[in-house]
Amino acid sequence: MVPLSVLDLAPVADGSTPGDALRNAVDLARHVEALGFRRFWMAEHHNMPGIASAATAVALAHVAAGTRTIRIGAGGVMLPNHAPLVIAEQFGTLAALHPGRIDLGLGRAPGTDPRTAWALRRTLASDADNFPQDVVELLGWFRPPEPGQAVVATPGAGEQVEVWILGSSTFGAELAAALGLPYAFASHFAPAQMMQALALYRERFRPSEYLAKPHAMLGLHVVAAESDAEARYLFSSHLQALLNRRLGRPGKLPPPVEDFTVRLDPQARAAIEASLGIAVVGGPETVRAGLAEFVARTGADELIVTAQIFDHEARKRSYGILARAYARAEAAA
Repeated sequence: MVPLSVLDLAPVADGSTPGDALRNAVDLARHVEALGFRRFWMAEHHNMPGIASAATAVALAHVAAGTRTIRIGAGGVMLPNHAPLVIAEQFGTLAALHPGRIDLGLGRAPGTDPRTAWALRRTLASDADNFPQDVVELLGWFRPPEPGQAVVATPGAGEQVEVWILGSSTFGAELAAALGLPYAFASHFAPAQMMQALALYRERFRPSEYLAKPHAMLGLHVVAAESDAEARYLFSSHLQALLNRRLGRPGKLPPPVEDFTVRLDPQARAAIEASLGIAVVGGPETVRAGLAEFVARTGADELIVTAQIFDHEARKRSYGILARAYARAEAAA
């Protein structure tokens, strides 16, 4: 079996505030750290009422200060929204405060709608096609400065930040392979090109100063409970949020409801299925079997799981059930 990591979207549940979500993120990070998870990542999203991690580096600083050993990182920072130097300074600062624990996943999507992207950048001339050059520039800011170098990322230069390329298509796979960087695929929401991207990444990977051989981490939703029925009930919050976004009415994470999908018309059901991605939902045995099958099918080097669960304590229990089920699978293997 392969290591488990966590992608926390800092969900803002109905009736709660972003402050509640960020405090829950620290509590969850401590919880999964004790369970033995390898990484705790947060993602840059903007203009989304149900996600509290827009200021990703700030949120990560809060989580890193509340934990001791788990790696903390961005999954990811949407680089077209920022100057590479700014990101180097932000994550260089995190690495200076928490050496050996900081990851930086980089994506080329805006992480929001076009109007919000314009508000972030004040221009849309920042083209996603410039993403490879921006990544190379960012990697350069982390290197020790050359003699006479006029601009130095401080903090940043010489800091140990583990840089990843994120992707939901073959574009990111090609870039990660060319630069010899680890690759994280967003199969939790866009699995269509997953196997193609993995094959391309592995075939074209060039060893680098960062990585000797390809290392791919795959995302998936995992909601675990004492029974399959309870897990499906908890998962209904995420399904409702998905449908609301598809219908153009994003909001906070709604409470779960019984038999949510049964009551949907075919059009609504199709909208959810188009956005769902890979999910493993069920009791301990269902989760164990689902993860074992997914790892066997993909050859993933690592899994990063996310759980959009309305009740924070139920979300913590879900990760505990997942960890125990995965440990049993590992022992059996």
